[in-house]
Amino acid sequence: MIKAQRGTKDILGPDVIKFRQIEDVARKVFQNANYKELRTPIFEDTKLFARGIGDSTDIVNKEMYTFFAPNNEDSSITLRPENTAGVVRAYIEHGMSRMSPPQKMWYMGPMFRYERPQAGRQRQFHQVGVEMFGISSPTADAEVIFLAETFLKELGLQNITVEINSLGCPDCRKKYKENIKNVLGKYLDKLCDDCHVRYEKNPLRMLDCKSEECQKIFALEDVQKVILEDFICEECHEHFEKLKEYLDGLNVKYSVNKLLVRGLDYYNRTVFEIKSENLGSQNAVCGGGRYDGLVEMLGGDYTPAIGWAMGVERLMAIMPDISDNLIDYFVVSNNQTEAIKLTQKLRENNKSADFDFSSRKWVKQLEKASKIAKYAVILGDEEIENHFLTVKNLSTGEQKKTSFEEIIKE
Repeated sequence: MIKAQRGTKDILGPDVIKFRQIEDVARKVFQNANYKELRTPIFEDTKLFARGIGDSTDIVNKEMYTFFAPNNEDSSITLRPENTAGVVRAYIEHGMSRMSPPQKMWYMGPMFRYERPQAGRQRQFHQVGVEMFGISSPTADAEVIFLAETFLKELGLQNITVEINSLGCPDCRKKYKENIKNVLGKYLDKLCDDCHVRYEKNPLRMLDCKSEECQKIFALEDVQKVILEDFICEECHEHFEKLKEYLDGLNVKYSVNKLLVRGLDYYNRTVFEIKSENLGSQNAVCGGGRYDGLVEMLGGDYTPAIGWAMGVERLMAIMPDISDNLIDYFVVSNNQTEAIKLTQKLRENNKSADFDFSSRKWVKQLEKASKIAKYAVILGDEEIENHFLTVKNLSTGEQKKTSFEEIIKE
């Protein structure tokens, strides 16, 4: 038997209902905030991700699905491991920088990373996210964080916490990186191989390491003193203070986490995560931040930008169960011609309906109806001859005679 590939998962049954609910709520919440939906291709030029995400990241070094197109070994393509780089590419390619800012977009779709499958983390997974281009003010930061919290609450999630930090601009971050290298240099032989690479390429990302041994080093007093220092310049500090003021005004409860750096190289200034108490140690459901230099890095004009992404499978794992997955009507009849006609008429009038294709005994049809429908529409010889319908409420057992027109009205 051929099975689904390791790290992939069929979405079916109740999960399909949750998946659709996430998409429906996203469309409602984001469109209300004037975000336009964008759908990018699932594969892009490999250089887009190598340049945009950063060659010091685990994604680029270990996790990308990269291959050569048939009959073209001069360039490679990669299944998208995340979508911000693709959205930025679309922003540049379609001349959106010439449009009045802000340009606000949202997306939902599959992503691909070669990593060890675990609960809520697959090799093919789905993300929903938003991106805003053209606004440098912390009002943009506050809106996207508030939008993420609103979206999660609309999905019925309550036990969530917001963590924020500022990575500063490239100028003020330069000294901070040097200080981190200085303090961690003497512990380098005790750090993991990945941190050795990060030490040379992007020492700030060492703080994002999940190794327990590395975390013990970071917890040492002399290291903590450097990590927790207020390194950002006056302008970045003012930006961060304004963000906190706006979040207070929106009643967003947050905490400042100095260790929060995010895992991608393009972030600057504001970074944030939203966590759920129901996910255990790997509890982040949303991550994002500001990436003011990415558009220019990928060939466009300098454009301030900010966004976030959420893992759909992680959301599904902590969403409340959805029990109401019933169709409106199930037609119970041994007259197949009339049953199929009535079923189609109900569907044409925006009622979900089905019937028994095998014309089984009524008790079997009613048994099936009780499992999949709210009401049974009984269509026997008497009903057909006298032009009425018998409708049974399958939750209360109440039964009444009525007309097709009355069913549609109700």
